[in-house]
Amino acid sequence: MISLHGIHFQYDPEDPLVLSDLSLDIPAAKVTAILGPNGTGKTTLLHILLGLLKPSQGITQVAGKRHKDYSRVELSRLIGLVPQFESIPFNFSVYEYVLLGRSPYLNPFQLPGEEDHEIACQALESAGILHLASKPVMEISGGERQLVHIARVFTQQTRILLLDEPTAHLDLQNQNRILNLLKNMAANGSTPVMTTHDPNAAIFVAEHFVLMSRGQIAAQGSVNEVITTENLSGIYQTPIRVEKNNGYIMVVMDKDR
Repeated sequence: MISLHGIHFQYDPEDPLVLSDLSLDIPAAKVTAILGPNGTGKTTLLHILLGLLKPSQGITQVAGKRHKDYSRVELSRLIGLVPQFESIPFNFSVYEYVLLGRSPYLNPFQLPGEEDHEIACQALESAGILHLASKPVMEISGGERQLVHIARVFTQQTRILLLDEPTAHLDLQNQNRILNLLKNMAANGSTPVMTTHDPNAAIFVAEHFVLMSRGQIAAQGSVNEVITTENLSGIYQTPIRVEKNNGYIMVVMDKDR
């Protein structure tokens, strides 16, 4: 679904490279989890996948076409982003904000129709926040706001969903809700791509794994190929142990090392 080859990126010509000679293939209809320490370029990579940032070198392809061959409207119908932090300049209600996800399908002065409202309601219900529909976005908790961002992208109905640390501010119940939603999306043909600091959340939801280190891909592939004691201890520069028991895999801090 997504291919990157030889990507180089820096925010300013005088700055060091954030991404260096990065190549990556993301399969369709599977959840991909991107892991790595802070500052390794995970969010920058998502913004390149979205088309918000353009690499100084390299080729990016989405669904068989280069980014530059899509119009902005085409890309917004193809790829959606749930950012880790998002500033909301107006005091929208939850419902009004989620309904903004239909913008790529409307003309500049066109009002949402009945189908758009139905899709927004379904997204709120899927995210478990229909009861918050009339609440002002700025008056709900950080965890609830994260669910609202996710519902807005569900309303956008894109084939590819990029999520930057989607479970970072959620309690266990809502983490489980979102991770299962991503599984269901992949089962129905969508391609979710998430960054996370939590290897166990990645193991729960993903079929394809990517490890990043210092702006490059350190490993990519299946859980058994990527999620190993050696790989994780090396990437995070701390003792980590990967345990396997009865078909389950769990990542733990290794206090004995």
